[in-house]
Amino acid sequence: MFIRIFLKKSILNLVKRMKSESMETHKKKAPKSVKAAVLTLSDSKYRDLQNYEDTDLSGRLIVDSIKKKNQLVGYEVIPDDAELLVSSVEGMIQDDHAEVIITTGGTGIGPRDITIETLKPLFEKELAGFGEIFRYESYKELGTGAIMSRATAGIYKNTVIVSMPGSPNAVKTGLKIIVPELGHLVKHLRE
Repeated sequence: MFIRIFLKKSILNLVKRMKSESMETHKKKAPKSVKAAVLTLSDSKYRDLQNYEDTDLSGRLIVDSIKKKNQLVGYEVIPDDAELLVSSVEGMIQDDHAEVIITTGGTGIGPRDITIETLKPLFEKELAGFGEIFRYESYKELGTGAIMSRATAGIYKNTVIVSMPGSPNAVKTGLKIIVPELGHLVKHLRE
């Protein structure tokens, strides 16, 4: 019995080590920098921008995070409008050649929150793990209110799209999860 348990633990440890070694190998081969764009969806932030006031703290957090190790190829603030969202995403992919698009805002449950309903049908593949980890991390910080988060990610036209809530704290949480994986994700899309 002891030998069987010992062997099981040894095999499990070996498999864990192999999996992490495999992931580390992938990450080492991943690009060190990716082309990323940022898209803020907010009626109020858009209105402020029209009045020459930059109140987009969440968008700026993402921009600053991207610029540390990656190339920022686009940044827009738009109102909560589905057609404009799709048009902006298409432009960032075709014109800016974005490999990653990070959106903030419009992920709540209010009537003007349209980001998820607009982007999810476009996804050729969903990266459900991002939303799951995001909600788990949010739960650790906020408690059961995390159930209202609909953060998600997916692949559209060989581009990673990540959608986060509009609050600065939510953006900070999301960036901790996604930024370390950007190169890794893009590497797999290039294969």
